[in-house]
Amino acid sequence: MDGKPFNAGAQDPELKNSPVAWDSEEETEALREEGPGGPVCFFNDEAYDHDTVIKSGTVLLRCDRGIWFPAGSSDPDNP
Repeated sequence: MDGKPFNAGAQDPELKNSPVAWDSEEETEALREEGPGGPVCFFNDEAYDHDTVIKSGTVLLRCDRGIWFPAGSSDPDNP
């Protein structure tokens, strides 16, 4: 592995995906209350371990106990 996040592509709504907490702390709390967090996050039917960072388009997402969180830009010209 070269240290770069795996390019997972765009999320396919037809496949199993964990929620993404895009906006606020309130949204994050609501997502946590919807169900118990697991040790993995799903993205297009693939399971990723806690703290794994993937690339989806121009965004990096980090798995945190079953919920994806934005982890920055994957565009080197616009970090």
